[in-house]
Amino acid sequence: MSLRNYLDKIRPNFEEGGKLHAFKSVYDGFETFLYVPNETSKSGVSIHDAIDSKRIMSLVVLSLVPAMLFGMYNIGYQNAVAAGKLADATCMGMFLYGLLALLPNILVSYIVGLGIEFAWAQWKGEEIQEGFLVSGILIPLIIPVTTPLWTLVLAVAFAVIFTKEIFGGTGMNIFNVALAARAFLFFSYPSKMTGDSIWVAKDSIFGFGYTLPDGFTMATPLGEIAQGTAVQASFNDMIVGLIPGSVGETSVIAIAIGAVILLWTNIASWKTMLSVFLGGTLMGLLFQSTGATPIHWYEHLVLGGFCFGAVFMATDPVTSARTETGKWVYGFFIGAMAVIIRVLNPGYPEGMMLAILFGNMFAPLIDYCVVQSNISKRAKRAK
Repeated sequence: MSLRNYLDKIRPNFEEGGKLHAFKSVYDGFETFLYVPNETSKSGVSIHDAIDSKRIMSLVVLSLVPAMLFGMYNIGYQNAVAAGKLADATCMGMFLYGLLALLPNILVSYIVGLGIEFAWAQWKGEEIQEGFLVSGILIPLIIPVTTPLWTLVLAVAFAVIFTKEIFGGTGMNIFNVALAARAFLFFSYPSKMTGDSIWVAKDSIFGFGYTLPDGFTMATPLGEIAQGTAVQASFNDMIVGLIPGSVGETSVIAIAIGAVILLWTNIASWKTMLSVFLGGTLMGLLFQSTGATPIHWYEHLVLGGFCFGAVFMATDPVTSARTETGKWVYGFFIGAMAVIIRVLNPGYPEGMMLAILFGNMFAPLIDYCVVQSNISKRAKRAK
């Protein structure tokens, strides 16, 4: 209770008339992060729950931890493989190398994003919103580990300001903030986000890892397909995640652990998740039957960011469809569109990013059509 008592003691300094009144939003942000607010609505609400938005965001971050930890290990693993030193490398050494390589990206993402959130709240005189707790960790996990920090600064600033804040903040954004940052990088600095020279960390860090030649290249499985070459990775490697790719997107097993956490806590919709895989399966089978894709339909579901997008991006409660029927349509659209983009447009071998952004754009229309359909059915029954 000492921390609670301390917060109560300093509260008057941040209230109206206090010497630190200008920083009231900062105080409220820290207090509500540490403790569930004990204030209740005076009108309009009849049910109260201790699971507020900050607690929800914290659970989502927890569900991302398995993918993040495996991503750190895979960074070191890919570096050792590229250097031909896998037999000499240790599991802990590879993990520590990945940790050191990824940590700057995470710090930059949170410092820039939360800094803008705090400054915006102070400027508007509003409470600090918690949406970036999730976006701040998602962004480093969906980009290559070699992404320059200065481009990451620009991407995070763009995403927070132009994708969220100008729309009204958390809960009002149309597009997923993390994907907006990735799209900014993809279209503004394509050489840093695509190709076969960006997926493996090449420099030794504090004695960990190995320094690779400047001209070293290693393509992802989807990149190999786009280049018209055979995929080198085995299906087992695709499932485990020991393949080049964005940090958090390679391991199906780690992502599945996160999915279980989200579903068990009722934070994510199983309908949206399942329908994404149904849409991807149908289009994968269709293209496989016509010979348009050189890989099996199920490989589309485990490669690239398909699983990660289905579990952590498509289920975003703000930017996804909210009606129960709409969730099926929304998810199916994303899964099908991701495979369509991969197969028909070699310039976008990943596909999932654009598919989810398109899904975000059509989510309000999907919900509108579902609601209007329900209204029409009820009107007919009333007659």
